[in-house]
Amino acid sequence: MNIWICAGAALLSFLLTWLLGYWLIPLLHKLRYGQTILEIGPKWHKAKKEGTPTMGGISFIIAVTVCFAAGMIIFAKNGASFAGDDKPEFIRSVSGMIMAVMFGLMGFLDDFIKVRKKHNEGLSWIQKVIFQVMIIAAYFATMFISGLSQTVISFPWGWQWDLGWFYYPLIGLVILYMVNAVNLTDGIDGLCSSVTVVYMTAFTVITAVLGMFGQQLLAYCAAGGCIGFLMWNAPPAKVFMGDTGSMFLGGIVCALGLGRGCEVLMIIAGIVYVLEALSVVIQSTVFKITKKINHTNEGKRLFKMTPIHHHFELSSWSEFKIGGVFSLVGLLAGGLAVWLAFIMYSK
Repeated sequence: MNIWICAGAALLSFLLTWLLGYWLIPLLHKLRYGQTILEIGPKWHKAKKEGTPTMGGISFIIAVTVCFAAGMIIFAKNGASFAGDDKPEFIRSVSGMIMAVMFGLMGFLDDFIKVRKKHNEGLSWIQKVIFQVMIIAAYFATMFISGLSQTVISFPWGWQWDLGWFYYPLIGLVILYMVNAVNLTDGIDGLCSSVTVVYMTAFTVITAVLGMFGQQLLAYCAAGGCIGFLMWNAPPAKVFMGDTGSMFLGGIVCALGLGRGCEVLMIIAGIVYVLEALSVVIQSTVFKITKKINHTNEGKRLFKMTPIHHHFELSSWSEFKIGGVFSLVGLLAGGLAVWLAFIMYSK
């Protein structure tokens, strides 16, 4: 029964996101909430993408939230009491959903400042970090007060690492990295949506192996919402998700990974996000080191531009090709994560 509830919620999330686009995109045009493109980006971006409506992530935030809530109510009517044995699953799922929405609200504030200023600079990096740390701390606090906190990281083949209290700052940094990595992946039409569909698909299986019906529902709803958004965001995009959408998706990515000790599987399944952010770190580090060594104002660059999807874009790859190849990489990584989940958790 659970799988049919999840599948129905995913279908509804897809349809609601898609249909909301018919209302939201004209509204964003009317409000002139268009994307401002950075001058340092690929030159054709400014010519072709400048002014495309942003904040389109509002559509799937509404859809995922509504469908998740409806699915949880149906679960309750079909025997999930959300008390006793079911209570931890309810807390994990709802807390993760709230964390994602809070990240989405922070992204909305960032986007709103950008469109008001007509400039691609919203919140400062320190403001973003402060907001994100507060959201992460609230999530950890909820889990701790509910008695669901954990300090053990599980690895394949039975190895476990108990970090004690060091778990919270370490995993807090991991959440910061992953949420912003998802945000960085949203750089060309359809990329973040398609990669996230693959990630969520992997976690529909992983959460099923773990018997986590609430988080399985969340993964299904997010996958459906991303597919619905692709109806508008596939190249050439009619709307961008903005930080509103990408930060929300980053929150769900982390909520699923942290729900019950799947931190390692989250990193494996989310390898595309990891590499996107890592390319920025590597580029910046190499540039600064070579600049200091050469005593010049210009350092060396390993990539034509980062995040790395722009490197391939400047290497004449089409947006369709980049999205397809990156999604294939995500599919292989997600398959590996699913296989490891069966090894780690199946009885």
